Amino acid sequence: MDLPSPLAWLVDEAGASPGPERFLAELGRRLLADGLPLSGGTLTLSVPHPIIARRTWLWRAETGAVIEALAFAAAPQSEAGRDWLTELGPVWEERIGPSQDSPMLDWAGIDNRAGSGAFAPADADRLREIARFAAAPLAALAAREARSALLEAYLGRRSAARVQAGELARGTGETIRAALLCADLRDFTALSEVTEPHAMIATLDAWFDRVAGAVHAFGGEVLKFMGDGVLAIFPVMAGSVEADAGRGDGEACEAALRAVAASRAGMAHLDQIRLAQGLAPLPFGAALHFGEILWGNIGAADRLDFTAIGPAVNLVSRLEGLCKPLGRSVLISGAVAANTATALTPLGEHTLRGIADPCAVFTLPAD
Repeated sequence: MDLPSPLAWLVDEAGASPGPERFLAELGRRLLADGLPLSGGTLTLSVPHPIIARRTWLWRAETGAVIEALAFAAAPQSEAGRDWLTELGPVWEERIGPSQDSPMLDWAGIDNRAGSGAFAPADADRLREIARFAAAPLAALAAREARSALLEAYLGRRSAARVQAGELARGTGETIRAALLCADLRDFTALSEVTEPHAMIATLDAWFDRVAGAVHAFGGEVLKFMGDGVLAIFPVMAGSVEADAGRGDGEACEAALRAVAASRAGMAHLDQIRLAQGLAPLPFGAALHFGEILWGNIGAADRLDFTAIGPAVNLVSRLEGLCKPLGRSVLISGAVAANTATALTPLGEHTLRGIADPCAVFTLPAD
């Protein structure tokens, strides 16, 4: 059976689209070529994500460009896609599926004098047919996006990408260079004993928001939340040639230093809020180190963790444990100090539990 180009593409190829933006752009291009008078289109998907409720892709026929708009779970209900389309022409809307969370595929036409806000009957019939044929590939695309959102929420963006690429076997991984950040709250056990559980969870969330937010803002990735602790990495970007390796090392260390400075500023602000509420401040310790780590799948045969191990991870953990004895909130290893132009204050060499060689230790001048 011969089908028009858009329908044939939806049946044969659309399900393999690399992403929603490519799906929308290609479908819009084919509809234009098939004679539909379109000025733009939008595709909206609901995603199971702790922050983002919906993602909307906006396609403009004039340029072929696609941009993305996000609707956040805590924000009022947004109709960004429809609002954008109404500026382009009459709007045709279709929910692809029975659920309120089903994909939305909407189009803006060109004013065809058929009546205010309306497509011509023949064009509307063609768009209804497109929606029917789009149901199967959009269901597959929505499932992939949902899986990606869940993995990113629980594993982080880089680790999720590795898992989705099929790196699932236990013991598989790669050795990478990275700056590492290890941080945790001071006296957490004592605080948890005198704090109601729900309030304790809110306290932990506020602490993690400050640290993880700073890590993500400067290109790092949180690998693990451990009780009241955080382990994050700032990888040297893959693909660096050997001549640029030193520069890549320095960029990773500078990013980690900026993140820990931002974390301190965020916690200082949080402490002000807590003091105004009659609550105790939240002292913490953070350590930075740079080295090689094994990043990959570790665990039991049927329960894996995508994480990092190696001497560098051990050292940054032990270094963080030195914060309280030294009365500092941030400690920095000599390996990071050697890869940054940031002014640091030396604290001498210290022996770390379980680490054979003494470690040169530095701190931030303001600490």
